[in-house]
Amino acid sequence: MMWLVVTLIVFILARQLSKRYQHPILNPLLICLVVIIPLLLMLNVPYEVYFDDNKWIHYLLEPAVVALAFPLYEQLPQIRSRWKVIVTASVCGSILSMMTGTAIAFALGADLQLTASILPKSVTTPIAMAVAEQIGGVPSLAAVMVLIAGVFGAVLGYPLFKLARITHPMAKGLSMGTVAHALGTAKAAEENYKDGAFSSLALVLCGVITAILAPIIYPLLLSIFH
Repeated sequence: MMWLVVTLIVFILARQLSKRYQHPILNPLLICLVVIIPLLLMLNVPYEVYFDDNKWIHYLLEPAVVALAFPLYEQLPQIRSRWKVIVTASVCGSILSMMTGTAIAFALGADLQLTASILPKSVTTPIAMAVAEQIGGVPSLAAVMVLIAGVFGAVLGYPLFKLARITHPMAKGLSMGTVAHALGTAKAAEENYKDGAFSSLALVLCGVITAILAPIIYPLLLSIFH
């Protein structure tokens, strides 16, 4: 249980630091990664040991996701009245996320296996791993790409909204859920419960859309870029 205590202490301190200075780079998750990963490497602690100590946090992920349904329920009138915009934004966002990731990978000389692992980077980890395996990627590598995309989205999302003067909760929420999956949704919920509601909706929609379209879009992208 030692690593559970360490994780909780680091996260609590990271939250306090983030609240006090309110700088985008001081994202609690990013701070935890920067502190805990080097610590595990220096002490030669296997991932299995760390995960076993923190399994209770892992078990809490499912009820935490279910809890996102409450703000979503509160926004049902807006969702019903704007479902066409929401679905269109989710479809376009999912397709563009797959296209840009694949295009950049090919431009930098990535092989087919790496490219297939990058393509589903903007959806939640279980879906991304399944999609990557289906199109010839490496599930574990896809999980890393999902983490990287989520951290970047959580750190840079709201500064970019401020820079672009985007203030509408639906616009911010759908953007975060589309490109930064669960990590972006957590950040959106932290900023504004309405943002979190739309982000959780986009998270679900984009996961389904990517799972359906990735096997169709990937061969098309291969014929274009490869």
